[in-house]
Amino acid sequence: MGKPRTTLWLTLFCVCFSLTALAQGPSYQPPAEKEKITSTGAWFGFYTKYHFNDKWAYYGEYHVRRRNGFDDMAQIYLRFGVTYSLAKYADLTVGVVNPYYWAPDQDDPNLDKVVPQFRTWEQLVFGTPFDHIKMYHQIRLEQRYKRDYEKGSGFELTHRFRYKLTLYVPLNKPAFENHTLFLSLYNEIFIQAGKTVIYNHLEDNRAFAGLGYNLSEQVQVQAGYMYTFRHYKGPHTYEHRSIFRLSFYHHLDFHLDNHREKRDMPIH
Repeated sequence: MGKPRTTLWLTLFCVCFSLTALAQGPSYQPPAEKEKITSTGAWFGFYTKYHFNDKWAYYGEYHVRRRNGFDDMAQIYLRFGVTYSLAKYADLTVGVVNPYYWAPDQDDPNLDKVVPQFRTWEQLVFGTPFDHIKMYHQIRLEQRYKRDYEKGSGFELTHRFRYKLTLYVPLNKPAFENHTLFLSLYNEIFIQAGKTVIYNHLEDNRAFAGLGYNLSEQVQVQAGYMYTFRHYKGPHTYEHRSIFRLSFYHHLDFHLDNHREKRDMPIH
């Protein structure tokens, strides 16, 4: 009885395998193994937040990003917005973004050397203050009109959702004030959707660790290492990036006088 039963199971397995291969078609290939590539970069940023009154502020980000270490230009990134303070630790911002992307192969005659993007964006930032540390949650939505590097390619609309959790820990003082050195940590996840998004719905994950220093009540600097993990051009290829980040923050209250409460640092 054992041998006929074994033969029956083998026959059924072969039939099922043949039917599966037939349904896949003659071009069916087994899934490829994951491929890992690594790259390096350097990102420089300048962040501004200028309060006109207790509720309204201008928000801006200006970035220069390089690839292959410091060698090649990658992006210029300009973000503008208007912020409304919902509460002491909750801000709502809306605005526009105009980044410019440099093609990786600047010598290819079929590619535009620099390609723009156009975006609108909305953001909610709310804080969870503790006695000696500060935690921020950032939820950002983006509507991106972007195109490929190929000459004559058209713009396509995609959507992106971002969530970032940031933690600041003072190191040389019990609270955030002038000349406070602090640990800066964050992790941010990127999810995208749209007609052109097929396999890479999880667009990127970024983790950062660095140090910050409050130079004054208006100026802050942060520097550190960022590691990112994302799809790269295909469903089975993943890029691991190691990036040095240096960021300056400038914060002003145009209406602030000696009788008003000063805003918390670090600037966010």
